Amino acid sequence: MDRYIVNGGKKIEGEIRVDGAKNAVLPILAATLINSNESIVHNVPELRDVDTLIGVLKTIGCKCYFENNTLIVKSDGELDINVPERPVREMRSSIILLGAMMSRCGQVKISYPGGYAYTL
Repeated sequence: MDRYIVNGGKKIEGEIRVDGAKNAVLPILAATLINSNESIVHNVPELRDVDTLIGVLKTIGCKCYFENNTLIVKSDGELDINVPERPVREMRSSIILLGAMMSRCGQVKISYPGGYAYTL
């Protein structure tokens, strides 16, 4: 087909549901650490990297509840500055926690995505 022919005059309307994107939701999840309260994130895709990051959030002290593509993150308690090495090695994007943890705690111990640990 070389072209589309549109015979107009009729208004187009309707609704669509746009799926959540991993590259958008991961930084948002990291930012929930800065809130020091409850954050509600809608339209969260069910992906391995998202599950891994939720696991990290739980490990460092957040409470996370995930249901019907909505995630509630409660980050009001004290956070552990030691980010577990295994998930950081699994997921390169876990380094996005660095800025949020520094902002919230003033220090963090996290591995490079390749596995080399350093302290800030």
